Amino acid sequence: MPPRTLASLAHALSAASDLNAALVAMGEALAEVDREASFALFDFDTRRQMLRERLMPSGSSVTRARVDTTFDHLPGKVRAQLQAGGQFAELEEQSDEIARLLGLEHVLQEEGLLALRGIRTDGTLSAVIALYEPRRFFGTRVVERFAPYVALFELTYLRYAEREARNEAVRTLEDVTQRVHGEYVKHLKSLEQALAIARNTPPDSHGDFSPERIVSLEAEAARAKEEARRATRRADAVEQQVTAAVGQLEQAHVELHRRSDVLRQRTRTLYLLERVLALDANTTDPKQLADGLLALVGDDMQAQRCSLMLSVPGTQQLYIAAAKGLTPDVAEGRRVRIGQGVAGKVALSREPLLVTDVRQAAGHPLLGDEHFTSGSFISFPLVYRDELLGVLNLTNRVQRGIFVEEDVERVRLLALVISLVGSHAALPERLLESIGVR
Repeated sequence: MPPRTLASLAHALSAASDLNAALVAMGEALAEVDREASFALFDFDTRRQMLRERLMPSGSSVTRARVDTTFDHLPGKVRAQLQAGGQFAELEEQSDEIARLLGLEHVLQEEGLLALRGIRTDGTLSAVIALYEPRRFFGTRVVERFAPYVALFELTYLRYAEREARNEAVRTLEDVTQRVHGEYVKHLKSLEQALAIARNTPPDSHGDFSPERIVSLEAEAARAKEEARRATRRADAVEQQVTAAVGQLEQAHVELHRRSDVLRQRTRTLYLLERVLALDANTTDPKQLADGLLALVGDDMQAQRCSLMLSVPGTQQLYIAAAKGLTPDVAEGRRVRIGQGVAGKVALSREPLLVTDVRQAAGHPLLGDEHFTSGSFISFPLVYRDELLGVLNLTNRVQRGIFVEEDVERVRLLALVISLVGSHAALPERLLESIGVR
């Protein structure tokens, strides 16, 4: 089944055995976004400053073609953006001209737009991504929707480049070692043969192997051994350099893995935001909407206990709109005065509260609750256009047990979307009426 979401594409790219498989996965993902758009990867020769080869997914395979286009043919501003990497450079009115230059005639449409993005390896440009899409006057551009997918692919490409660099370093070391050893063996063998002939030949036979000649050959053999020893030392130095380079590559791999984890978390957040917006678009029941919003945040943050509290219009109170894992005596609709308790103080200050350990949380009333099993929680205000919508509470994390600052930043984005959706749907007023809070 072709990738349909960022999460499934990330899985497909991580499982890809080589660059061709990764390109096929990108082609399938792009087809889900827009079947009329095209995606290609160009290999860049840094030494010759040329785009050498085009790799383009076609169904379940990848087609390769020589391009041999010099980098100078691209506009100066576009070249600078490609050298910097990280963002797409728009060709606008030059799209069709540059597309023909890159050998993309077979994907040209009546009116299309071309965008290029550079991939940097070890601080230099190593590849260029091309995305060609039909020109449309309405809707979001394909390059905007597909940019997160390309960011995932770039991490995969860097992983392959790192592996290829490591293999190339090993091959270079093996070649140098074998060449030095071969030259040493060949030279030493010839000297040994000459020395043996000299020792077994009578001095008066031809006069070529006098005692002086034998001493000279022995000295030359000693020099050859010394040169071989120096060559071995040079080979050892090369090996040390390769080992250091491999160490740097391993460190780069660790950093790449860290960035991949960060990107995976952001992909997960984007997926949840998509679900929030879909829930808002497809749900008219305020109770179902509140439960769905809370479930999305609770599942994402792995909180066994969470609650969504909304403001009571015209009062200084909050009421429990949706909850999970609360004590049996706490019913939905229960009111809390703003300024009292954890949620009330957060609503009053409109600043998020993060507690990471039990000692820090000792003064909070939540610790008196038998269902509060950890000393870490997040209480986050829901504010939209300077209006307090409510408070989101998360406690009892499943795996790591504690919340950290990074979790607050993730909740911040989700809370902003919940505030937007809740305000747009007039959720506090509608839900207040439906559950009959008095």
